[in-house]
Amino acid sequence: MPWCQSRPRDGAYAGRVSTPRRYRSDEEDSARWVGFPFRDGDIVISTRSKSGTTWMQMVCALLVFQTPDLPAPLSQLSPWLDWLVVPRADVYERLEQQRHRRVIKTHTPLDGIPVDDRAAYLVVGRHPLDMAVSLYHQGDNLNRERIRELTGGHASGRHQQTRPPVRDWLLTWIDRDVTPSDQLDSLPGVMWHLSDAWARRQQPNIILVHYDDLSADLEGEMRTLATRLGITVADEAWPGLVKAATFAEMRAAVERAAPGSPGILKDPAAFFRRGTSGAGAELLTSDELQHYESRARALAPPDLLTWLHR
Repeated sequence: MPWCQSRPRDGAYAGRVSTPRRYRSDEEDSARWVGFPFRDGDIVISTRSKSGTTWMQMVCALLVFQTPDLPAPLSQLSPWLDWLVVPRADVYERLEQQRHRRVIKTHTPLDGIPVDDRAAYLVVGRHPLDMAVSLYHQGDNLNRERIRELTGGHASGRHQQTRPPVRDWLLTWIDRDVTPSDQLDSLPGVMWHLSDAWARRQQPNIILVHYDDLSADLEGEMRTLATRLGITVADEAWPGLVKAATFAEMRAAVERAAPGSPGILKDPAAFFRRGTSGAGAELLTSDELQHYESRARALAPPDLLTWLHR
């Protein structure tokens, strides 16, 4: 049933949070959502870093425009609203000028943004170990000096220090004891983001998508998503749209698909580094994987973990 069709809500999330929580980092501020003028049909993509954000942006843009030849780079068609690199007024103006159905990116959990009945909210889940490995490599590809310049000198230089090998870093990441609001890309932050969306999943405009489902059956997931969003696609258009959403095609069109402002990524092609699952498990022993699973059980409900770890 499309999200926009009326149906009763089950009240599973009633009364949790009425005022959005504020999440801030050196490069993001969820307060930029305050006062955002939603339109009927808006699509908000809320994911953790390196969990399929750009992939879902591409899928949605292809469904909206229904052509592999998108009219502008993906970062312009689907701006990142709470990113401090681009002034808030500029992002609002760009979205105001868009006449097509809007696709808006955020890394903020749903409890940190307005959940408006006029919009659909897509949350992508990825195995946290794979997300973390991808995040580690992404850290080496970011131009921190450029980010500091664009944010007025506020971006942290903590990632510039020599880091341990990825396996050692991953083990530390698993055990890092922080609050989600302090580090959303920590394991507690990932589990909070997904647990919050999981608790809302019966709401008709909240849609959860698994990264591995996109990998295993991209066309099937795109067709399901089109139905949920109330988008009709002609049969003859599907092959071209699905091909354009593949990892290989996005990597080939990196200048139009990669996120961010010019100079943010040292090597835009490296943003699409691997795109497959299992990188985290490959690095750890069976005992270390069991330790991760024990840690995850303390941070998220069992049914979410069954869905997330399958």
